[in-house]
Amino acid sequence: MTEKTTQPRVLIFDTTLRDGEQSPGATMSHEEKLEIAGLLDEMGVDIIEAGFPIASEGDFAAVSEIAKRAKNSTICGLARANYKDIDRCWEAVKHAKSPRIHTFIGTSPLHRAIPNLTMDEMAARIHDTVTHARNLCDNVQWSPMDATRTEDDYLCRVVEIAIKAGATTINIPDTVGYTYPMESAKIIRMLLERVPGADSIVFATHCHNDLGMATANSLAAVEGGARQIECTINGLGERAGNTALEEVVMALRVRNDILPYRTNIDTTKIMNLSRRVASVSGFAVQFNKAIVGKNAFLHESGIHQDGVLKNVETFEIMRPEDIGLTQKNLTMGKHSGRAALRAKLKELGYELADNQLNDVFVRFKALADRKKEVYDDDLVALVADEATMDAHDTLVLKKLRVICGTDGPQEADMVLTIDGVDHHIDATGDGPVDAAFNCVKMLFPHRARLQVYQVAAVTAGTDAQATVSVRLEEDGRIVTGSSADTDTIVASAKAYINALNKLIVRRQKTAPDADVKSVNYRDAG
Repeated sequence: MTEKTTQPRVLIFDTTLRDGEQSPGATMSHEEKLEIAGLLDEMGVDIIEAGFPIASEGDFAAVSEIAKRAKNSTICGLARANYKDIDRCWEAVKHAKSPRIHTFIGTSPLHRAIPNLTMDEMAARIHDTVTHARNLCDNVQWSPMDATRTEDDYLCRVVEIAIKAGATTINIPDTVGYTYPMESAKIIRMLLERVPGADSIVFATHCHNDLGMATANSLAAVEGGARQIECTINGLGERAGNTALEEVVMALRVRNDILPYRTNIDTTKIMNLSRRVASVSGFAVQFNKAIVGKNAFLHESGIHQDGVLKNVETFEIMRPEDIGLTQKNLTMGKHSGRAALRAKLKELGYELADNQLNDVFVRFKALADRKKEVYDDDLVALVADEATMDAHDTLVLKKLRVICGTDGPQEADMVLTIDGVDHHIDATGDGPVDAAFNCVKMLFPHRARLQVYQVAAVTAGTDAQATVSVRLEEDGRIVTGSSADTDTIVASAKAYINALNKLIVRRQKTAPDADVKSVNYRDAG
């Protein structure tokens, strides 16, 4: 038996679908949640927090379906400290091979003031609700929200109550990203030393990144005795985000000499998951992001380039292939066949069904005709773009032509298919993108407000594809649409239309018998 297999195990608890999705604008569709959950399950995530079942019928349905489909991971749902939340959570997760109920209440002075509970009243509620959860499920996690700003004596008291009531995991959240690594470790050590029964349960750490220390705080907590890290893909989450899964997992792997712990994560699947979460959430990964950023393995300095050419370890502490990045990056062209495309996509982490492959192949050929060389990132963008399309979409862009320049108005001429019927219009705007969006608004009046419009080049060169993300808000519903094309204006129009199609679906779910166009989308003028 190798030394590594005898090392203590750190459980990876992924909350991309719950805490990550709470990030404003990061809302995912039902199908996207199922896809991400499946990828997390395949990667070896120990516990997937699939959602907040009481929050909405959509959240309940997603958690329930994820629970039914999970093959390896424990499926967890979140519940506030009341019987109704806990019962609803159990109804959603009980289908899983390994279900978990996660219940919480804010214990710091600031959070105790919200429900206006005394310390004793809150202690009683913790006992009653954790007991209720344990009567439903053998696997119960309890969290004292804002634990790092809770008085030490009271934190020890309520943790002891939760353990005696049957909690099997105690999570210590740094809810507002307030703590410091030394302090993070100290809190876990204190609880292990002072709380009776603390050695019989698993302590978890859940850190936010408000001061940029989420990863450091999580790893310090592990050194202090925590054996579960709560995190998200790409560090997605509210405000400045959560601990990034890829950062803590790779830190434990690269610095195993001073962090002698192991995880069950297949790190070669990290890059594919990072790209997919970025695509469905609309939150692009910053270029200099640790591990998964576009520049993470690039070297421009002459000294750095020379060193890497002579010995890659001079400036790289991990290998690109460790996280699923291929080093080959062989170009594909218009003469490449379907078999070559399938092999390349498999190398990139995509296993497509025959019909999906055929669709991507058609778009690949069209791209190869317009672009001299098709790189790995181009193929990833193609697959992501294909995933946004639905044969049942209400709106489909059929034709777009724009006129722009330094003189005269910016004009767009568009043919938009609405429920299978082609509609033609031309419009002007403050630039070609605005003109294209105005065409859509005139053909399909709506009240959705544009919150975010982002453009990024997939690869270098003037013939590079552009990936465009559009975030729309209507009546409190926020959706993100995305698309890629060598024509930035076309990509922009498709992303805008993709977002509108998502809004239509969401409105149909709340009013299934209504005429979506006439009832839900009215001319703002």
